[in-house]
Amino acid sequence: MKQTTQPATPAGQARDAFTSSFGVLAATLGSAVGLGNIWKFPYVTGANGGAGFLLVYLLATLLVGLPVMIAEIMLGRKAKADAVTTLRVLAPAGQYWWLIGASGVLAAFLILSFYSEVAGWVFAYVFKAIGGDILSKDPAQTSAAFGALVSDPVQSLLWQWGVLLFIGSILLLGVAKGIEAVTKRLMPVLFILLLVLGVRSLMLPGAAQGLAFLFAPDFAKITAEVALIAMGLAFFKLSIGMGTMMTYGSYFRDDQNIPTTTVRVMSADLFVSMLAGIVVFPAVFTFGFKPEAGPSLLFITIPAVFASMPMGHLFMVLFFVLSAVAATGAMLSLLEVPVSVMVGRFNISRARATLINLLLLVVIGASCALSNSVLADVKLLGMTFFDLFDFVSSSILLPIGGIFICLFVSWMWGKDKMMVALSNEGVLHNRVVVQLLYALLKYVTPLLILLVMLKGLGLL
Repeated sequence: MKQTTQPATPAGQARDAFTSSFGVLAATLGSAVGLGNIWKFPYVTGANGGAGFLLVYLLATLLVGLPVMIAEIMLGRKAKADAVTTLRVLAPAGQYWWLIGASGVLAAFLILSFYSEVAGWVFAYVFKAIGGDILSKDPAQTSAAFGALVSDPVQSLLWQWGVLLFIGSILLLGVAKGIEAVTKRLMPVLFILLLVLGVRSLMLPGAAQGLAFLFAPDFAKITAEVALIAMGLAFFKLSIGMGTMMTYGSYFRDDQNIPTTTVRVMSADLFVSMLAGIVVFPAVFTFGFKPEAGPSLLFITIPAVFASMPMGHLFMVLFFVLSAVAATGAMLSLLEVPVSVMVGRFNISRARATLINLLLLVVIGASCALSNSVLADVKLLGMTFFDLFDFVSSSILLPIGGIFICLFVSWMWGKDKMMVALSNEGVLHNRVVVQLLYALLKYVTPLLILLVMLKGLGLL
C-alpha cells in the first residue's frame, strides 16, 4: 500500500504514523474496547430490554457516537497534529477553539488517573487467578479477597504503578512500533479468548437463560430513560470527547477511508460486548448468581462462577487475561493524548514526554489508588478522588468536548471543508454520507449529547 509522508515534528524528526489499514483498525478498536465492554454494556443491554435495547443503542450510535468519532478522526488526520495543535491549526487565528483539545487532554488524564487503578486490579487478578488465590465458590470469600486488595494502600499503588510502567514502555516504542504493533497482536488475542470462553459458556446448562437475559426483546422496557442510557453508552463507549480519536486520527494514512473504518470499529466493538455477555451470563445463571454490573461482577461474581465449573481455574485465568488485554488498548490511547501534546507543543522527545506523564500520573493517580484506604475519608463535593475524577471527566468534560467538536466542524468549518478532509488522497467516495454527517453534526448530535450531559449531571 502507498505510504504517506508525514510532516516533521517540532524536534525535526519525521512524524510517526500507522503503517497499515489493519494497524489503523486494531489501534482504533483497541481504544474503543475497554473494561466497560466486559462488565457494563452486556448487563445494561440485558437489564433494559435485550434485543430491543440493542436496536435503540444502534440508532443512538448512528446519531451520537459515530458522527463525533468521524469528526475527531477527520480533524486529526487533516492537521496531522496533537489534539491541541489540531484546533489551533484548523481554527481561525485568535479564536479559542483549541480549548476543546485542552479539555480532551485534561479528561484523558483524569480518566487515566482512576482507570489505571482499575486496570491494576485486573492485572493483579491475572496473577491471583493463576495462583488460585481467588478460586472460591462463595461470593463472600471472593468479596473479601477483592476488599483486601483495594483497601491495601501498598498493593493498590504497586499495581497501579506497574500498569502505568507497562503502558509507558509500549508508548516509548512509538506509534508504529509501539501502539500499532501491540494492538495488532492484542486484538486478535482478545477475539480468540472471547470465542473460546463463549463456546465453553454456551455448553453450560443455564446457557439458554443467560442468552434470554441478554437477547430476548422486551420492548415494554424501552422508555425515555432507557433511550438516554443508550445515548450515553453510544457516546462514552467509542472513546470520543477525550482527544483519543483526534490523536489517533493524526496518525491515519491519507488513503484510509474514515467513515468505513469507524463503522468497522463500531461493529467490532459491539461484537466484543455481545461476546462478553455470552461469556458471562450463561455461566452466571447456570450457577445461580445474580447478573450484577460493575466491579462486583468482574471481581466478585466471576471468580465464584468459574470456581463452580469444571476446568474453571483455567477459564478464569483466560478471562482475566482477556480483561487485561481490553484495559491495555484503552490505556494506550488515553496516555498517548497528553504525550502527543507534550511532543507537539513543547518540542520535547517522546521518551521525555512519556516519562513526565508517567511521573505526573504516579503522583495524581495515587489519590485514586488510595481512595479505598488511607484517603477514603477525604472527600471533595462529597466524593472520593476516584469518584470525583470519574464525575468531572464523564459528566462534564467529555460531553462538552463532544458538543463543541460538533459545533466547530459544522458551524465553523462547514460542509465544503468536511468534504475535502474526508477525501482519500483527493477523492471523495460518498458525497451523500458527508452531507448526512454534516446535518447530524450541525443539528442533531450536539442536542442529543446535551441531553446525555444533563442526565449525567442529574438534571434530567
